[in-house]
Amino acid sequence: MRCADRYAEVSRGHSRGNPKARTVMSGEYHRRFGKVMQQKTQRDPDGNEKGEAPTPISSGAETLRTQPERESPSSGDSLMEAILNPENLKQALKRVKANKGAPGVDEMSVSELPEHLKRQWPELRLSLLEGRYKPQPVRRVNISKPGGGTRQLGIPTVTDRFIQQATMQVLQNQWEPTFSDNSYGFRPGRSAHQAVKRAKTYVEEGRHWVVDIDLEKFFDRVNHDVLMNRVAKRITDKRVLKLIRTFLNAGVMEAGLVSPQTEGTPQGGPLSPLLSNVLLDDLDRELEKRGLRHVRYADDCNIYVRSERAGKRVKESITQWLEKKLKLKVNERKSAVSPPGERKFLGYSITLWKERVRLSIAPESMRRARARLREITGRSRGRSLEQVIGELKVYLTGWRNYYSLNELPSLTSNLLSWIRRELLSNVVYGVGQAAFLSDSSSTWTPSLNFTLFTTNVSSTNPLSRFHFFCAASSSL
Repeated sequence: MRCADRYAEVSRGHSRGNPKARTVMSGEYHRRFGKVMQQKTQRDPDGNEKGEAPTPISSGAETLRTQPERESPSSGDSLMEAILNPENLKQALKRVKANKGAPGVDEMSVSELPEHLKRQWPELRLSLLEGRYKPQPVRRVNISKPGGGTRQLGIPTVTDRFIQQATMQVLQNQWEPTFSDNSYGFRPGRSAHQAVKRAKTYVEEGRHWVVDIDLEKFFDRVNHDVLMNRVAKRITDKRVLKLIRTFLNAGVMEAGLVSPQTEGTPQGGPLSPLLSNVLLDDLDRELEKRGLRHVRYADDCNIYVRSERAGKRVKESITQWLEKKLKLKVNERKSAVSPPGERKFLGYSITLWKERVRLSIAPESMRRARARLREITGRSRGRSLEQVIGELKVYLTGWRNYYSLNELPSLTSNLLSWIRRELLSNVVYGVGQAAFLSDSSSTWTPSLNFTLFTTNVSSTNPLSRFHFFCAASSSL
């Protein structure tokens, strides 16, 4: 649901058991929602959403202006009724269906959810209103991380995802205006691009050292009591507080066995990103109170200072604060105080090139791109050249969009040259050496638009089609 539509819907009021009952919006909520409507920009390109960067703060000021009040108690004791509002539920169902996703422990698919809700919704609704709803354990899935190792996902059942989504929508609308302007992850209208641009402005102001804080397995290590203490400052409806706690404590099923969950917010549930911002908002407040320039995207936090000495001092004190106040563990091996050009932030590096601060693709990001491209173009996958080019188009379009802030063109040029060599060695020869050797199409037009390379090419010769792809991709 678009923000404007949500605002209009909430303003009309929410039913509380009978259609005549209405929840009256407070003036404070209207004021706060109006503020966030003015701040809407874009979201993370990795999340397939785009937009513009916010206006950067003025340079030169050493102390940041903190927001006077960011606690936002949610709609008194009628919050559950707001969650169960038909329009909110309709939007939640639409979102869950759009996101698709794998089944949970009950093996119910997203396509089965609407029919299930038709049969079971009266009882489900009553259990939520009475504060006795019990979510099922999440299904544990391990996925590979780009840099090596695995990340644990917890997949709730589709019914639980639906209820989490409905809860998240209402809470996010009310809490969003209270979050820090230096926070960019999991927020509507905000993106990784905005975070990177903000970081660049700090370096341009002369802050040529970065304190890169890496929180070790953040989503797996969140302390439930610390988190719920922050949530309870924002929610007075005890039914919703209990519901959130039961989602946190639902447990994990792995290899057919259910184990209790005493910490962490499982990645895979709609509520987890919002809850992570609630907890880490305390970090934002602390850094702002100290007058430090920082950018946070989810659990990635970079603090920009003017000297290495200041950076080491900040790193030590913030590490102690995080471990004492929020019960979080800082990964010392991955955290560092370095020039920005030696660190990676959201796939980018901030470097000094020809006496100017420029954004470039981080070396690690380039290595990952090459590894993925080798996988796509590998000979052993047994696919036609058209299939390979189609898969390349999808990957490279997303890659190009995300790294569009890159200010060193040679990086993309080198990557394109590498792609052509890989295709020639791994694809064309595999399709047929005879066609390769007999083809007379030895030139291409670099000016062809990248987006055109999915157009059907009449030639049946693999190399001819390869040349067309190279020509089309030259505008990356």
